[in-house]
Formats: sequence, C-alpha cells, structure tokens
Amino acid sequence: MVLCLAISVFESSLSAQSGERRGRGPGGFGGAQQGERIEPEDLTFDLGVGRIPDRKTFEKLSYKGPDVMRDAYLADLEFVKFIIEAFGTDKEKVYFMNTNNHRAHPRFMPMVGINRQGAVRGALTYLPRLTAPDKDAGLYIMDFEPFDSYTFEEIKAIRKILTEFVPILKGKVAFHPLEGNVERYRSEKAKYDASDVAVHLDEDLYRNISYLPLNMAESFGLLRVMDNETRPSPRDIVICQTLPNQMPRVAGVISEVRQTPLSHVNLRAVQDKIPNAFIKGALQKDAVKSLVGKLVFYRVSDGGFNLREASQNEVDEHFKALRPTKSLIPVRDLSKEGILPLNEIAFEDASGFGVKSSNLATMHSFELPEGTFPNGFAMPFYFYDKFMSYNGFYQKVDEMLADEVFQSDREVQRKKLKNLRSKIEKGKMPGWMLKSIEKLQKSFGEGISIRCRSSTNNEDLPGFSGAGLYDSYTHHPREGHLSKSVRQVFASLWNFRAFEEREFYRIDHKKAAMGVLFHQNFKGEKANGVAVTDDILYETQGNYYLNTQMGEDLVTNPDGTSSPEEILLGWWERDGHEIVRRSSEAKEDGLLLSVSQLDELRDDLARIHARFRTLYGHGKDDVFAMEIEYKITEAGDLLIKQARPWVY
Repeated sequence: MVLCLAISVFESSLSAQSGERRGRGPGGFGGAQQGERIEPEDLTFDLGVGRIPDRKTFEKLSYKGPDVMRDAYLADLEFVKFIIEAFGTDKEKVYFMNTNNHRAHPRFMPMVGINRQGAVRGALTYLPRLTAPDKDAGLYIMDFEPFDSYTFEEIKAIRKILTEFVPILKGKVAFHPLEGNVERYRSEKAKYDASDVAVHLDEDLYRNISYLPLNMAESFGLLRVMDNETRPSPRDIVICQTLPNQMPRVAGVISEVRQTPLSHVNLRAVQDKIPNAFIKGALQKDAVKSLVGKLVFYRVSDGGFNLREASQNEVDEHFKALRPTKSLIPVRDLSKEGILPLNEIAFEDASGFGVKSSNLATMHSFELPEGTFPNGFAMPFYFYDKFMSYNGFYQKVDEMLADEVFQSDREVQRKKLKNLRSKIEKGKMPGWMLKSIEKLQKSFGEGISIRCRSSTNNEDLPGFSGAGLYDSYTHHPREGHLSKSVRQVFASLWNFRAFEEREFYRIDHKKAAMGVLFHQNFKGEKANGVAVTDDILYETQGNYYLNTQMGEDLVTNPDGTSSPEEILLGWWERDGHEIVRRSSEAKEDGLLLSVSQLDELRDDLARIHARFRTLYGHGKDDVFAMEIEYKITEAGDLLIKQARPWVY
C-alpha cells in the first residue's frame, strides 16, 4: 500500500474515465434523464448505495489503484467517494459512490440528478496501518475538495452523518484537512483539541502506526509468546514483546515492538516466506490473546492481519506442502586455489569465493570515488574443503547426520553441532595453508585489526539472503596467527540456525562451503546502516529506503532499547529526503546522516542498482532491488561494505 498523502487537486476530470460503467435503475435508465432523479434508496450497486453497513460492503464499493486522475494522493489507497446533498437542510441525502466504477464527483452527480449547489463532496480512505481514535489499527480519514473550507461545527456535523450511515466509522474516523481547510483548522485548533473530533495531518503519516506488514504471507502453527527462555520450533508462530537478536526458523512472527524490514528477524521471515507483522499491543487484543497456546492460521496482508483457530490436519497439510521434495546441491567451485586481492576477483567468481566476496570485489569496478569500498582479499572454498578433509571432519559430519536420534531431536542437534564447531575451531591446518594465511596477515601491516567475514555458497543469493546464519570475526594483533579467526568463521557454517535452514530446504550439508572475506577493521565508526534501492516497506515510488543506527549498534541486530533512523531518500536530488523516524540515539532530534552524506549515498545507490541489475540479467521493468550495508567511519567518510539482491 502506498502511504503517500501529498496534497493535490481533488477536483476530478469531468470527462468519462476509461472503463467507467453506467448502472441501470428502475425503468431501465442508463443515467438520469432530464427531470428524473434517483434517490439513494433506488440506486443500483453499480452506481452506489445510500448506506454502508459493514466493512465488506466498503471493500466492494472502494477503488484501490493508480487510475485516480488528478487525485494523485489517493493512488493505491482504498477509498470510497461520497456526496451529502443539500447539507444542513431538511432535504439532506447521502450518496456513497461505487468508486470502483465511478471516480469523478462531477460525472456522477448529473447521472443521479444531484444538484451541485450545497453539496458536500469528499472521500473516505482506509489506512490499515495507522492508529484509529479508539487506539486500534485501521484508520478511516475523511477529506473534501481541496479548496472547500468547513468550520469545526460543520466538520463535526459531517462526521456524525457519515458515522450514522457507515457504522464501521465509529471510533475509527479522523478529519484530514486538505489545502482549503488547513488554515481554518489551524485557526480553530483549540476547538478540535477540546473535542472528540480526531484530526489526521500529513505529518502524522509515519508517526501514528499500529500495524506494519513486514512480510506478507500466510502460515499455520502453534501460537506462543516468546521470551528469553523460549526455544521455538519451526511449527510455532511466535509473539515477540521484544525483538530477539537471532530468530530460529519459525512459522510466523507477531511483534509488539516496531520492526524495520532490515532487522534479522524480518530478513529471516522474508527468506523463510513466513508472515511477519508489527501489531501494537497484540497481547491486549482478544483476537490474539484468546488463541495463545492453540493451533492457528495466520495471514499478514496489506490491509491487515487475520488470526483464527486451525485444525491439526490444516497444520500438517501446510507443512507437508511447504518443504521441497528434492535435495538441493549448492554450487561450489574448488578450482580457485589461492587467496586473491579483491581487484582480481570478478562477479562470475561467486561460485568459488561466495557472493559476499565477489559482489564487493565487483563494486570496485563501478567507477565510484576512491575509498567508497574497503580494499581486501578473499579466501576461496578450496581452503575450507581441504581443512575439513585434513582433519577428518567430513567423516564426523557423516556419522552425525546418520544418527537417528540426531535426526529427530532438536536439542541433540544443538549439542552435537556445538561440539562439532568446537572441534573445527581447534582443528589443525596443513603447512601450506598456514603459510598462505600468514602471508595475507603480514600484507595488512603491523598493528592492524582484520575483519574476517563469512562468504558461503548458500547466502546472498537472488532468492535466498541467508542473513544472520553465519558469523564474522575481528582478528586483533594480540590474538596471534590469523588462522584462529579463520577457523572460527569455518565453524560458523555449522551454527544450529544455519543447519536448520539447510535441512528444511534439503540442501546437501557437505556441499555447503565457507569462504572468507578479509579487509581492515574500522573502529570508532560514527554510524552504520542498511539501504535498499526501493521502498520495500511503505511502497512509495521513487525512493530508496534507509535505516541508520549510531556507532556500532547494528541495524540488523539493534540493542533492545534502540530504534534506527528511517529515511526515504528520493532517487533524484530535487526530491530530497523524508524523515520517517529519527534514531533513538540521535542528539537533539538531529540526523545521523548529513545532507552531503545523503547526496553521496544517493549517487552510489543509483550506480550500484543499475550495474547489478544488468549483471543479474534484469530489465528496467523487472522487480529488482539491491540491499547495501554502509557505515560512516571515524573520519566521517561513507564506506559501502556489502551488496546483495533484495529478496522480494
């Protein structure tokens, strides 16, 4: 749903729109003839109704799409237009247009014989994400012709009329002043403040959110409340009162704290194709609270969430259909035998080094300013494979996977995987491997801390992000030989969360491979963030979506008390940027990114998006975006450290 309420001219074109249909009333009319009049009770549904008794009827009457003519602010919003004829007189009548068929007031009115004199023309728009006056999610806003101006008393009277004929508006509707009413509203603000007439202003758009669909999908499972002691299973739908740093495979997520689409919780939901939504005060809602501990069906959609009790058979059938039936063998090229500098690695080398390494290497050829990307090296999968064979670890993996108890008991899996990781971290390396790693370490110079980042053959892929499955480490000079941190990265291939994900998708564990990306570690960073080259949350057009957090507090794994800065950055400099939410760590309501840094990031994102779109074989009209991780260094420089395809 596009949440863009920019003020525009509300008056619709007098010309008939494409595809508009005329209704037929008693007597076979195709529109009102001269001298005829159609009362609301005589309207056919193709034309409209005189009363909207429920939400279902509102949905049938509403239009949601791009064909809004001059009413640009209504694009992709669900709205129904209305007319109050002879407002304030004893001849007052209310008409709700079938807006799916007729979107122009001036065209509709002569069709049913309404006199424009004294008629109130407006629209009721449904915003499912926003908080209604009754504190629940789902707000209706009423607005009028942009240059029409009504007093507080008239607005209150109109609200009363609409609520009488549309009962679902009770406790759910707010007045949205358009251009003509803004000044009058300001002059009468004290009256509104002292009354129960709710007001929705354009600046409230991102502040008043009670529901956010982070990942729209549907699932079945056992509804559970997640706390620090909870170890959910893949068949659990969890309610999170705080966001966990790591989320194992689950069947669905409800969070009572506002998420961003770039948190590890949501990235996991995206790759697992499970429903995930922020629902304010979820456990205070009877529809949620009454189902805790029961099997449920859970759907997250643009228009709201649906939660109902489900049968065991529904649950079993859902999970039976979900898991792939055939094994998947990830591609790993073991012909790349040496550690290479990034400027010698190409986009096509991902099968030997991992996408994380090859994409960072590829960006060095994008003709962006020097210093935009860290220089470094990449270790191919060949090293991991030889290390595992040298220590006999593949045989230990075979024994572990063949254990029937291991296959069925998640706690046994956790224990044995932990034991395997411990052995890998203490494993021996052949002499040639130690010498190669030592040479790499010396190339960074004395006293330099080296960042060692995981780069596997089953993450950062176009259809599978793998975010948060594997671990990266910083190797400090006092830790001695760099091989220590390399073994830690190798061991993370056998994290429980990564194993569980591969197991679900039937990925051959022994064909999974770990590469390592090396570059200088940056300390004292002022901020770090993640950007997507599309607005993947609010779905506005022509914007990049940015999350930034202060210092080393990660956007993907934020501290439980912090919230990142959210910005919609226009594709073009003339469009500037819109602040959705400020960081909880920012001082005096400031921004973590300066205007010059935003401008620089805008240029970088445009180049990165365009070049990778071509490399991944997408056309201009294809749905495609890149997810980019960046940081502001201690010196105040913008540094881009990663890019991968966004998984829609």
